[in-house]
Amino acid sequence: MAHEKWVYAFGGGSAEGRGDQKALLGGKGAGLAEMSRTGLPVPPGFTITTAACIAYQRQGEMPPGLREQVAEHLARVEELTGRRFGDASDPLLVSVRSGGPVSMPGMMDTVLNLGLNRDILEARIAGGEDERFLLDAYRRLLTMYGDVVMGVPHREFERILGAARAEQGVATDAELTPASLRAVGVRFERLVEEHAGRPFPQDPQEQLWGGIRAVFDSWDNQRARDYRRLHGLSDTLGTGVNVQTMVFGNRGTDCATGVAFTRNPATGEAGVYGEYLTNAQGEDVVAGTRTPQPIHPAAGEGGGMGADFPAACRQLEELCRRLEEHYGDMQDVEFTIERGELYMLQTRTGKRTGPAAVRIAVDMVAEGRIDAATALGRVEASHVEQMMAPVFDPREKQEAVEGGRCLARGLPAGPGAAAGRIALTAERAAEMASAGPVLLVREETSPEDIVGMHAAAGIITSRGGMTSHAAVVARGMGKPCIVGAADLVVDEQAGEVRVGDQVFREGDELSIDGTSGEVISGRLAPRESEVLQTLAGETDPSPAAAAFLQLLGWADDARRLGVRANADTPEDARRARAFGAAGIGLCRTEHMFFAEERIALVRRMILSGTAEERSAPLARLLPHQQADFAGIFEAMDSLPVTVRLLDPPLHEFLPQDDHALEGLARDMGLEPSEVADRATALHESNPMLGHRGCRLGITAPEIYEMQVEAIARAAVARKRAGGDPRPEIMIPLVGTEAELASLRERTEAVLARVLGEAGVELAIPIGTMIEVPRAALVADRIARHADFFSFGTNDLTQLTFGFSRDDVGSFLPQYAEQGILAQDPFASIDADGVGELVAIACERGRRERSDLHLGVCGEHGGDAESISFFEQVGLDYVSCSPYRLPVARLAAAKACLQRTEATA
Repeated sequence: MAHEKWVYAFGGGSAEGRGDQKALLGGKGAGLAEMSRTGLPVPPGFTITTAACIAYQRQGEMPPGLREQVAEHLARVEELTGRRFGDASDPLLVSVRSGGPVSMPGMMDTVLNLGLNRDILEARIAGGEDERFLLDAYRRLLTMYGDVVMGVPHREFERILGAARAEQGVATDAELTPASLRAVGVRFERLVEEHAGRPFPQDPQEQLWGGIRAVFDSWDNQRARDYRRLHGLSDTLGTGVNVQTMVFGNRGTDCATGVAFTRNPATGEAGVYGEYLTNAQGEDVVAGTRTPQPIHPAAGEGGGMGADFPAACRQLEELCRRLEEHYGDMQDVEFTIERGELYMLQTRTGKRTGPAAVRIAVDMVAEGRIDAATALGRVEASHVEQMMAPVFDPREKQEAVEGGRCLARGLPAGPGAAAGRIALTAERAAEMASAGPVLLVREETSPEDIVGMHAAAGIITSRGGMTSHAAVVARGMGKPCIVGAADLVVDEQAGEVRVGDQVFREGDELSIDGTSGEVISGRLAPRESEVLQTLAGETDPSPAAAAFLQLLGWADDARRLGVRANADTPEDARRARAFGAAGIGLCRTEHMFFAEERIALVRRMILSGTAEERSAPLARLLPHQQADFAGIFEAMDSLPVTVRLLDPPLHEFLPQDDHALEGLARDMGLEPSEVADRATALHESNPMLGHRGCRLGITAPEIYEMQVEAIARAAVARKRAGGDPRPEIMIPLVGTEAELASLRERTEAVLARVLGEAGVELAIPIGTMIEVPRAALVADRIARHADFFSFGTNDLTQLTFGFSRDDVGSFLPQYAEQGILAQDPFASIDADGVGELVAIACERGRRERSDLHLGVCGEHGGDAESISFFEQVGLDYVSCSPYRLPVARLAAAKACLQRTEATA
């Protein structure tokens, strides 16, 4: 009976798989297959498919035919290498690694040296092979297999190893003598049996299948589930298993292992960048247990891989060039040098910081490797957000450094500035983050730390290099990160960090500069990034900022959607225009009322009992509103400005304590009891669903009429000054056709009066916010009275789900954790529910009025995933906060390109 093909060969000059089969082979397996196909020196092996993992997860046992196919492919490897698995005279040893379709750093640790046991160990030593190398390989197998497969905590192995170093008086594992390593091996075997309740398996076949099963099981472990949840990945992808012939970087000083990038993953600078360790295995580099050496040291430092391994270094340079040319993107490669010979163990698209992503994309266009559309596709919204991340004020930082507050310097693994309280474990970081920013400070991080790393504002490790776990994961998350800050002594057990004679405890404050690698005591205040300062015209663009501006220019050329800003003041409007806004999609007039000289007038107006009583405070508010609009129209000259009339419930403007109410009574010349009675009369059980928005405009029309008059007067003044004002008036919370018809009639009357008296002609569109589900369903009738719709997706989400935005935090995390909701619907639009209402309103509104202008002004207007949805349903623009404009511009371009590609 024929079975599904579960296993694909690679290495030995050929491969059954291809680089475009990541879904089937996983990223690592696809990379190994493609390197083999292109003739790179890849140790032979085979990949077990993700489909086999899915079948195992579903059935709870190995799928039919898998064992036979593994045996067949293992025999191929034996034939290619001339060694046999489990043979004491010349054994084949293999590694087992996981590799999902999407990179998931730390999902499962690698197991090296599988196939080695006590009998083979002693036989090879007796045969004259290097005793120290064999004992070192065996203790590594015990550590990795014991941890990954048998569940023995890694720290227990480290405790024994640390004691051995202390006994011998050496700093690193590489300095341990054969006698020390032999004793360590005995202790490790005893540790495994004590913790696991069974001895370490000496049968190589049992080791192999234990490793394969552990990879399959790792797909569903807690840290993998956490990573997928944090990054929005599907649970149904599965992971591949890569079984590969071992090559050894720990045979002596003519051996090494390392990780290289074809460009600098932190800055994007061209040229091979990476690290290596002599006489080491791969886990030593990424685990941070030893600080590696740079492949190419800084000018004047000397040494480096070119000095230690000149031929292998030249070959690595050439292979990196070939790989980047082949894939057309920056690659992250793992390599081993055994007896001076170079072997390639992995290639994948390299994770990079935001600045590096932008620079690499722009540089590759300049080099003719890719086009602008491809460059836009490679830069993610998170990359743009990183480039807008805060930095420290240079003067304040310099004063701190000169004042002796620079505690340590490490490797700058993730750019950006962060300050916060020290958390010494991932669990504490997650707990403490709810009360303010924290910095996760560890000797080294491990995959189990993923939730704490996500919660932290920044990450510091005292060990490790630029390719350590902390560095790779932090780069992927866009977190400021410093690794290898060796002057920090992190004592988790004592709950403290020591630097010389200074002691810092958990909860004390530190600041880190992930661009320079400096750790500073106390809290420094972050400030706007260089990119934001450049966009605002405050500084000349650096190379990174220039690349950023170039990319945004390409985005503007490629996108269809307009991108406006939510801005409520002239200052916000000026900044929004500098950041590339094509207008204002939401100007919230209530935000203008809270200034000290205005709030008293607003409160008088609210507490007035009749329209006549309201007329006096409204008359005094009118010039204030007019001045605000005049400044906004000037800042946004020739661009549309959508002004939303008063929306929130009136109680929000009233003082909340008796003392303040008494003061207000004195100002109004009323008895405190009278003011208190009027305030009580305004109380509503559910004010967000009560007397607000258009309902207020209907019951107290003089409020809206004052605002419309202020808008019209400001536009007239701007027009007379030679400007080109383009106001649009938006009426909020409409749910019925009659509401909008009534308020449009009143609005048009005020506009006609003011413009007529001034003798000025201005076309001022009148539209509404679609934020009530009923409005979406009767959008065709509402469109009869609207020039435009702007979707207020914050309230539309709230009302569709029946979730209070203010209270949802008490249960939404549990919803996400349990998979009830895939994501926060207030952060990224719920396409199936809220999105369907948007689509219905678009279709019905335009069916009634083909020229109806459509936009969105809720927070979703700045979310990349939501923008992709808005492109699909045919909105004309999105609007977001000024600081999210660059993200929205890029996202709109990517969405347009993806839609065009999908329909081509």
